[in-house]
Amino acid sequence: MATIKKTIDISADLTAKQKRMLENASKRSVAFDEDNPPLTKKELAQFKRVTDAVREERLDNRKQNVTLRLSPKAINKAKSLGKGYTSVLARIIENALDNPKLAEQLLK
Repeated sequence: MATIKKTIDISADLTAKQKRMLENASKRSVAFDEDNPPLTKKELAQFKRVTDAVREERLDNRKQNVTLRLSPKAINKAKSLGKGYTSVLARIIENALDNPKLAEQLLK
């Protein structure tokens, strides 16, 4: 059985030929091969929706809004770094908190 590859512009209406091709494909039986037998119910139960996994990952890594009071001098220095300075400030804070000696020194 040959593989047929077609590119379909999803924004355009289907042509009569494309509709016939899809109708014919829907009438064909599924042909399993020896190397890829149908999955058992147990194997199918092990699958997890990709969208669920991605959603969980996004929730775990989602940034949170925080109100932080900075001096005008600190804000001007941060803004002088250019676009994306808030991300730079976040990385500076993360690095400072990951360095126990620095964090302890700043708490004094």
